[in-house]
Amino acid sequence: MKRARLAAGRARALGVPTRGTTNPNRLRRVDRWLTGTPVVAQALATPMPLVVDLGYGASPVTTVELLARLRTIRPDVRVLGLELDPERVALAAAAADPPWLEFRRGGFELAGARPVLLRAFNVLRQYEEPAAAAAWRTMLDRLAPGGLLVEGTCDEIGRRCCWVTLDAAGPRTFTLACKTSDIDRPSDLAERLPKALIHRNVPGKRVYALLSELDACWATAAPFAPFGPRARWAESVRLLAGRGWPVLDRARRWRLGEVTLAWSAVAPPGWSATGP
Repeated sequence: MKRARLAAGRARALGVPTRGTTNPNRLRRVDRWLTGTPVVAQALATPMPLVVDLGYGASPVTTVELLARLRTIRPDVRVLGLELDPERVALAAAAADPPWLEFRRGGFELAGARPVLLRAFNVLRQYEEPAAAAAWRTMLDRLAPGGLLVEGTCDEIGRRCCWVTLDAAGPRTFTLACKTSDIDRPSDLAERLPKALIHRNVPGKRVYALLSELDACWATAAPFAPFGPRARWAESVRLLAGRGWPVLDRARRWRLGEVTLAWSAVAPPGWSATGP
């Protein structure tokens, strides 16, 4: 069992290094959500807001892309990329543009930074569930007041993504996002569920019920298939909301292959940011 630990070195960065896998545009779906969601805009509503990208991997490309995308809504945003591996930090230095884009060695302790927004993608899958929950709490404790943590997982080319958005009080929302032409049914996204949910995708659990219901809505929306998979996805989400699920976004987001729900839709009983 892998546990969170203090990595060796002067920085005493908290965590275990990831495999470092990355690809250009891998995180485009979560970035698009970040730039189009009011709660994120509210978190960024401070002069020169600081955003941290935790665990960017062997290449800083997705951190560079994050800065470019956030600048479309906040031209004065600053982005700090953090990695545990000193060699990855050294490699990223060539892409730095201080003070707007910097790279530093760090882990869940965020290298002393206090960001208003923290993106942590594909960093917790290697942990056991209690350690992942403890990492949530550690990261949340280091956010600036009113800050947000967006933590999730995606496939290697970013076509299937799931993430949780948290604030100081814990999880707030759960989002599914995909290239709709890349799935046979919505439950194909189950393999990318975040650590808090992936082992709970079994009968009797809320996340399993959600994916099953969304699959049923997808089947009912089959007549929309001639209009394209995006239209079918949007109709599926409309049906899901109509069946009483706490869908928070609107059709404009659904047509992008997204759906965001209140965390209560999938929250395991008794599970919080401090553990199960």
